[in-house]
Amino acid sequence: MACVDKGPKRTNSQEEAFQQLVKKVAHENVKRLGWEDDPDLQFLLSGGQLVKIRSMNWKKTRYYKLQEDCKTMWQESHRLIKRNQTFPIEDIDSVRKGRQSEGLNKHTDSTVEDRCFSIFFKDRKKNLDLMAANGTEAKQWVSGLEKIISNLNNLSHNQKREHWIFSCMRKADKNADNRMSLKEVKHFLRQINIDVDNTYAEELFKTCDTSRSGYLEDSEIKYFYELLTSREEIDVIFGKYAQTNGQMSARDLLSFLASEQREQVSMDNAVRLIEKYEPDETAKQKKHMTKDGFLIYMHQEEGSIFNPAHKNVYQDMSQPLNHYYISSSHNTYLTGDQLKGPSSTEAYIRALMKSCRCVELDCWDGADSEPVIYHGHTLTSQLRFKDVIKAIKEYAFKTSEYPVILSLENHCSVPQQKLMAHHMISILGSALLTRPLGNSMPTNFPSPEELKGKFLIKGKRLNKLDAAFNSNSFVEDDTVSEEDEAAECKENEQKGKPKKSKLKLAKELSDLAIYCKSVHFNGFEHAKDKQAFYEMSSFKESKAFNLAETSATAFIHHNMDKLSRIYPGGFRTDSSNYNPVPMWNVGNQIVALNFQTPSKEMHLYQGRFLPNGMCGYILKPEFQRRLSSQFHPSTLLKGPWLKTKTFHVMVISAQQLPKLNKDKENSIVDPLVRVETYGIPADTGSKETHYVENNGFNPMWNENFQFDIHVPELVLVRFLVLDYDVASQNDFVGQYSLPLTSIQNGYRHIPLLTKRGDLIPSAGLFVHLMLVDAQ
Repeated sequence: MACVDKGPKRTNSQEEAFQQLVKKVAHENVKRLGWEDDPDLQFLLSGGQLVKIRSMNWKKTRYYKLQEDCKTMWQESHRLIKRNQTFPIEDIDSVRKGRQSEGLNKHTDSTVEDRCFSIFFKDRKKNLDLMAANGTEAKQWVSGLEKIISNLNNLSHNQKREHWIFSCMRKADKNADNRMSLKEVKHFLRQINIDVDNTYAEELFKTCDTSRSGYLEDSEIKYFYELLTSREEIDVIFGKYAQTNGQMSARDLLSFLASEQREQVSMDNAVRLIEKYEPDETAKQKKHMTKDGFLIYMHQEEGSIFNPAHKNVYQDMSQPLNHYYISSSHNTYLTGDQLKGPSSTEAYIRALMKSCRCVELDCWDGADSEPVIYHGHTLTSQLRFKDVIKAIKEYAFKTSEYPVILSLENHCSVPQQKLMAHHMISILGSALLTRPLGNSMPTNFPSPEELKGKFLIKGKRLNKLDAAFNSNSFVEDDTVSEEDEAAECKENEQKGKPKKSKLKLAKELSDLAIYCKSVHFNGFEHAKDKQAFYEMSSFKESKAFNLAETSATAFIHHNMDKLSRIYPGGFRTDSSNYNPVPMWNVGNQIVALNFQTPSKEMHLYQGRFLPNGMCGYILKPEFQRRLSSQFHPSTLLKGPWLKTKTFHVMVISAQQLPKLNKDKENSIVDPLVRVETYGIPADTGSKETHYVENNGFNPMWNENFQFDIHVPELVLVRFLVLDYDVASQNDFVGQYSLPLTSIQNGYRHIPLLTKRGDLIPSAGLFVHLMLVDAQ
């Protein structure tokens, strides 16, 4: 077979010059990122052979190498039609040493455990299962990649911006001669999402080509970069407050912090900011801040929209468990739709790594006498129950130490139920809660603090919880009514057949349901009079929304001493989601969504659980916890919840928005910004800017909006950037959501996230925000 044409070959001297250039570029990037003399980085830059594993029969040796930009991996491909042979390090979600993927577990032997590792990606792209020549090399690949990922995540905004722009410049430098012609400059501008007319491009080029050589080199490229990245809006703000010889003195900075940012700070705070962020040592000694220092400060957490005081766990975690919103997943095992989508332990890992604290296990009898997890009566693939429990054990507490609830949808026979109980007890060990805390029958839930590192089982129970303290209490396996969701599944799948709504329950499994005993809901009065605090109900979304509309106050009171779980209706076969906000408005704790589906609903979910250290627990407002409360989301009765505010938003500009169609050089976004508020019905609204034509690099809007807010403690704000399209629906560019109570006033930068909730490097919005008491 003829070889594929790889393009014209270089002469020996050309190749030598090219390799020297590659080394120079690599050295510059290593230096810029502060990774000089790092052995792991040098190992990756040299590259090496790895065995790529797809199946028992497909195991191929391929060459992998870190490119000189220090942020892209190159992989050898033997395909005739060459596809993209690189992938950005920024696309990697995690690197896991050992046989921690389903593929490696299935297609390799335990004897090569130390040689294996997997690369998992942020989007739905299939993970990469690899095997090194020995354990030492595998360890070096993993530690090197983890080091790069960590360093890229920890770069300052200025470093990220500079690194991104220089990477784009290198891509535009088609002949790799480390200088830019006018044609390459035009190509570069389109690559960074700016479409300019030829006259502007030529003027910019002439301004920077001080040597008049017809090319931009070295200092000229730096000058070009500085002109390109200048921020007119920052210059105006800085100029207003830099009253001390063109710089901000500590007093000038304090004036800015108090007047614009509305921060209660002292002179000491201003001095600390100068010491922390001012790069000019002479200015720092004078306790002055230059424009460069001001821009650096504005891009740090102090200048972010998100209040840094809410970054770590700051709420009272000693309240009863039912006083918190709990991050919860529905059909956690699925990675796609609910009819034929694949099931994966990876879906559990990803949910847990996002601090999801309640995962669902849909359990059925397996063919080999081992219980399995999948979406019953469908073509979704099956997982072994014990493999899922092992994955949950491994990843449950990596990002949050607070308790994880395992919500069991039990369809199994008694023998396989006993096996389920055995697997959970043997695998989870002492982390599994098998009896109530303390030595006497509790009357209320323990707190997340008391339950740190513990697993709670949600499921059916044959007797009352006090049986755990009564040695004479013994119950044989017996029949219980099926969980609402399980019964609904059978009703939908077995039309025309007699509906079987009873389940034989094994005592071993029954005894594991401690604080989350599943019971059928028979009305709020019945629950108040007859239900124990640990008896909880699950509500299909349609029923829950109806109750929230017709009996909101009763629903809120019900959730003051009990747990409630809401789940998507069975018609959502595409794994779409309902709006979680109305469910939080009436105090529901376990509002379960399909985590695998990127959507507006999941953006709001991510925003809700962004504060409090992203630990998966958010303390509900006091008016949803106090029994005397008469709060109703729709009536706006006077009470401690009614704190009427005006939310002023000025959308100023955006920076470095991503290209949506990277394959089309001339495809430039026409961005607009939509600001949305979600809360009680009276607090739900949306406003949007005009669109800026052909500029995704530094568009400016300078548009003002105003929102009337009544119950601020329940409001979420979503900033959405769209690409305007006159003929079709606007395309998604990026978004950021967070609670109104976690927003900082003043001039703020807003990071942007992808549809799936991952950070878009370098991209952001610049706004001015003010939340004030209504007049």
